[in-house]
Amino acid sequence: MRIGMKTLVFLIGALLMLAPAIVAGVMFTDAMQRRAETANAARLRVLGEIAANQLRMQMLRLWQDVESMSRIVSLQNSDEVRRQLTLLARVDRRYTWIGVADVEGKVLAASRGMLEGASVAERPWFRRGLNGPAATDVHEAVLLDKLLPAVPEPRRFVDFSAPIRNGEGAVIGVIGAHFDWGPIKDGFHVFRGQGVDALLVSRSREVLSGPSDLEGTILSVGSAIAAEQGASVSLRERWSDGRDYMTVVVPLAWKDMPGFGWSVIVRADTDTVLDPTRSIARAFWSLLGAGVLVGLALLYLFATWLAKPLRRLATTAEALANGRFDQPPHDETRYEEAARLSAALVRLQTHSVRPYQPAPTKTGRKASPGP
Repeated sequence: MRIGMKTLVFLIGALLMLAPAIVAGVMFTDAMQRRAETANAARLRVLGEIAANQLRMQMLRLWQDVESMSRIVSLQNSDEVRRQLTLLARVDRRYTWIGVADVEGKVLAASRGMLEGASVAERPWFRRGLNGPAATDVHEAVLLDKLLPAVPEPRRFVDFSAPIRNGEGAVIGVIGAHFDWGPIKDGFHVFRGQGVDALLVSRSREVLSGPSDLEGTILSVGSAIAAEQGASVSLRERWSDGRDYMTVVVPLAWKDMPGFGWSVIVRADTDTVLDPTRSIARAFWSLLGAGVLVGLALLYLFATWLAKPLRRLATTAEALANGRFDQPPHDETRYEEAARLSAALVRLQTHSVRPYQPAPTKTGRKASPGP
C-alpha cells in the first residue's frame, strides 16, 4: 500500500519541524545549564575566597601579636613578662595561654602563671619554634587540660610560636601562644547558607569546621585530595551522603606568616543551585511542546488542504479511465498545478464524449465509414 500525499507531506513537514526544534532545544538547555554551573562555581569561589581572606586576616593579627612579642620580650624579668602576657590574654579572649620558655623547654613566664616551671620540651610548638616561626594545627589540650575549667567538649587549640633572640641573634628561648579554636571555628560558620556549606579542611583532609556530621572526619572526595595537595579546583562530585555537589577548593595562602596548610572547601547542593535553571528549562520545553503541537495541527490542516484537490482529480481520472463521463471534473483553483490538471481533465472528458467525425478526403467528400 502506497502512502498518500497528505500523510507524506505531514510526515516530512513534521520531521523538518521537529528535528531542528529538538536539536536547538537540547543545545539551548545544555548551554544554559553549563552557563549556570559556571556562574555558580564562580559564586562559590568568591564565597570561598572571602572566607579564606577573613580567616587569614584573623590569624594574621594573632600571629603579628606573637611575632611582635618575640622581638620585645626580655627573659631577664619574669615578673614583667608575666604581667605583659596576662594583660594580653585578658584583652584578647582568644588567647587561652601564652608563655615563654628557655632553650631547655622550661616555662619561665606565662599568662596567669599557668605552667610556669613545667617542661614543654616535647611539645610540637616549642620544638618547631626553636628553628623559626611556626604554626601548629588544631589539637587537643595536653598540659593545660588539668589547669583550665572543665567544659562539655574537649578543648582544642591552634598554636603560634617564634624564637626569642638576644642582641647577637642567638636563640635564647621560645614564645608560644595557644588560641582557643572554638571562637575561630564559630566565626567560620557565618559562611554557611541555604544549600551551601563552607568547610575548613586541614592538610590531612580532616574537617576542622563545617557541617556537624562532617566535623572531625577525614574526607576522601576529590576536592579533599586537591586540598591536601594545595590545589585550587572547581568540580562536581558525589559526597558520602549520596548527593551531588558543586565544589570549589580555595587554599589559604599565608604569605608573610607560618601557615597551617588549610584549605576552604565550598560546596553547594546541585539540586538547590540549579533548580532555578531547571525550572526555566522545564518552562522552555513546555512552551516548545505547545508550539510543536500547534505547528503539527497547522501542518495537518495544510497537508489536507494541499492533498484534497489532487484526491478529487485522481477520483475523476479513475472514473474517466473506467469509461464514466457523466461526472465533470471539479473546478480546482487552489493552486496552479491543480487548476491545470483540472482543465486538462475537462478537455479530455470533452473529447471523449464528442460524436465521431470522419476526416474529409481530397475530393472534399467525407470518407465512407467502412463496409
